[in-house]
Amino acid sequence: QHGETPSHLKRQKITKNGRVDSEDRRSRHCPYLDTINRSVLDFDFEKLCSISLSHINAYACLVCGKYFQGRGLKSHAYIHSVQFSHHVFLNLHTLKFYCLPDNYEIIDSSLEDITYVLKPTFTKQQIANLDKQAKLSRAYDGTTYLPGIVGLNNIKANDYANAVLQALSNVPPLRNYFLEEDNYKNIKRPPGDIMFLLVQRFGELMRKLWNPRNFKAHVSPHEMLQAVVLCSKKTFQITKQGDGVDFLSWFLNALHSALGGTKKKKKTIVTDVFQGSMRIFTKKLPHPDLPAEEKEQLLHNDEYQETMVESTFMYLTLDLPTAPLYKDEKEQLIIPQVPLFNILAKFNGITEKEYKTYKENFLKRFQLTKLPPYLIFCIKRFTKNNFFVEKNPTIVNFPITNVDLREYLSEEVQAVHKNTTYDLIANIVHDGKPSEGSYRIHVLHHGTGKWYELQDLQVTDILPQMITLSEAYIQIWKRRDSDETNQQGA
Repeated sequence: QHGETPSHLKRQKITKNGRVDSEDRRSRHCPYLDTINRSVLDFDFEKLCSISLSHINAYACLVCGKYFQGRGLKSHAYIHSVQFSHHVFLNLHTLKFYCLPDNYEIIDSSLEDITYVLKPTFTKQQIANLDKQAKLSRAYDGTTYLPGIVGLNNIKANDYANAVLQALSNVPPLRNYFLEEDNYKNIKRPPGDIMFLLVQRFGELMRKLWNPRNFKAHVSPHEMLQAVVLCSKKTFQITKQGDGVDFLSWFLNALHSALGGTKKKKKTIVTDVFQGSMRIFTKKLPHPDLPAEEKEQLLHNDEYQETMVESTFMYLTLDLPTAPLYKDEKEQLIIPQVPLFNILAKFNGITEKEYKTYKENFLKRFQLTKLPPYLIFCIKRFTKNNFFVEKNPTIVNFPITNVDLREYLSEEVQAVHKNTTYDLIANIVHDGKPSEGSYRIHVLHHGTGKWYELQDLQVTDILPQMITLSEAYIQIWKRRDSDETNQQGA
């Protein structure tokens, strides 16, 4: 028994015949458990030693919340325990508790709430019940919250990413897939592939957002965003405002390929949930400056005939009409409004839209051939000119439920496509100027049927009729399946 400290000897149980109890390194009773301070514990940050900045063998001090490396003699955790008399540590990887400097493992069921906050887990049954629950959870700090409707920290300028992550966390099939690590932990990746980090971090974030036993009523997306900065090669940053649509597009494609998906053949949960398809008809136009006869002549050539391609999509871009510049008599700029169905007309197979490239002009029309279970609309608010980005403030008027998209499908597809009615479940809003601006999001909580507005750490309830007054930028709509048709009378 060499190398043991006197304080450890004091706590060993000596049995009647004088033998040291075999529990010498596994005390079940640690006298320091009441020094644990749950209000300082925060496992949302990178698991790095605060001194050596190493990931290896990191422990959290449960008294002050800081992370330290190792627990052997001279290790950072050991020195911290002696210097500050902080004795209870948690190995952030193995989830085992230790008392330092005595170095024995603590086995105590009263610590399970701490391991659960570090690594929440969900059974199939719990996942199946998530959208039926309307029960508030009480965080350790006393605040109540609805699991799934929790604020995300804005570290500096990452609200564009927060809003997208919150929207995706409220898409039930996507969320359910990521809540259960078994769904993706055996996916084979090539050696040195960093993109899989996105999958792991997104799963961790989903489990934290939906944790019914959280210590606080908000979550920091720090580790998720560090994976985004790394995997996007700094295209998306924490310190610089980004564009929500660009981020959404990159993130869905990156998740799809990290899960082993491919462009054509191999599907993943991402394509199962969001991917639809359309036909794109394209017709080249003669140069506008040519004389009329010459234009007429060219239109008979092969290269000016209409062509058609089938294409998949993860989201549909809806174009806004140009905002008028006139003011009313009070010199107030009038904020124009447009009905959702006007901007959806782009996909009716008839409406033609002109596209200009550097050299040539084309007319295109679009027709939907497959509607996904969850349909994303991106409303094109920003146009980039040579010098600056302009924002179109037009308000889109949309119903929150019962949007039927049948008329945008070709007739032969209509016959086989049973359900074409959608209800809104998430609405991301961009407020303010194009370059500065901020993001907030409205989400529907399925369990209570209520709408909530989330802006970074703030969570408030909101009336559905207020949602349509905002500058909607990204929307997620859920298709009603046959059994749900009569549930929502709205």
